[in-house]
Amino acid sequence: MNRQIYQDIPPQELKEKWFKSHLLGREVELRDLYELPQDQLDLIMAETAEFRSDIGNRERNLGKFCTAGYFLELSRIIDKRRSSD
Repeated sequence: MNRQIYQDIPPQELKEKWFKSHLLGREVELRDLYELPQDQLDLIMAETAEFRSDIGNRERNLGKFCTAGYFLELSRIIDKRRSSD
């Protein structure tokens, strides 16, 4: 992997971690969040927030529940940074 391309992305977020988004119709990797257009980032935030709001999802699929939490929180951070720029 070329570090030059991902210079703004912390190393811990370069590990492959993906979320299968039904709203976007594809899998999204954690590092992809930095490059998503705002409308797609909004969809990811909505989809992951909805998934996390159903506590039953935690019991059905703990891995996806935790991954959705990572995606939701990082999306919120990116959104907040974009808003302040």
